[in-house]
Amino acid sequence: MTTPRQAPPASLSARELAALIDISAVQAFHTEADVRDLAGIAVAEGFIAAHALPNFVPLLRGLVPVDGPTLVGGPVGFPSGGHSTRTKMAEAVELAQAGAQELDMMINVGRLKSGDLDYVRREIRAVVTAIAPVPLKVILELAHLTDAEIRTGAALVAESGAAFVKTGTGWTANATTIERLAMIVETVDGAVEVKASGGIRSLDAIAQMVRLGVTRFGINTAVAVDLVRQCAALPGGRLVVSGGAG
Repeated sequence: MTTPRQAPPASLSARELAALIDISAVQAFHTEADVRDLAGIAVAEGFIAAHALPNFVPLLRGLVPVDGPTLVGGPVGFPSGGHSTRTKMAEAVELAQAGAQELDMMINVGRLKSGDLDYVRREIRAVVTAIAPVPLKVILELAHLTDAEIRTGAALVAESGAAFVKTGTGWTANATTIERLAMIVETVDGAVEVKASGGIRSLDAIAQMVRLGVTRFGINTAVAVDLVRQCAALPGGRLVVSGGAG
């Protein structure tokens, strides 16, 4: 069921900005020390979520206060999306049982590009059902898709019961663009929230994306910390969103 889109905030404080940003340690080279650092930064800065690769989710869960504002998450079918549906379901359930409070699942890009839309639809719904009420974000990985495929993928996510459609894993070089985000926001029309991830490096980009309707960001940890501090240093300590750039 489509719900009306909420108007974007007029401005964001540094703390409010942090509450829109996921940070992560989900690259192949990330170590236990990286996950421990991630947890400390996420809690200290008030980021909405911290994500680690599946084997590190139990460690991360133990480092982030359960009753605090920072959520623990992890990826499913990462980073290719080519795992079987049964494997994705098992991985998602295991992570939810380990204390993950939200999960980001890579869509099956090959099936989407092959036009096997029933497969993609069934898979998303199966994982959503398996972990309910834990929310699922579904990653499209825009770098691999045409504009038409992005619209199709976003529409499938919107009808699947997922909580978010997400633009990318961060494992590709292509940055998320305003033009492609606009297509996604228009396509989902409020049925799911939109998470922008990949190459977001400025407060101006964040302001543009929030105006467009993005409600969550995935940003490199060091960059995220820097952006929050830049926001705090702005006049009045706030990033202007509506009516102008930051």
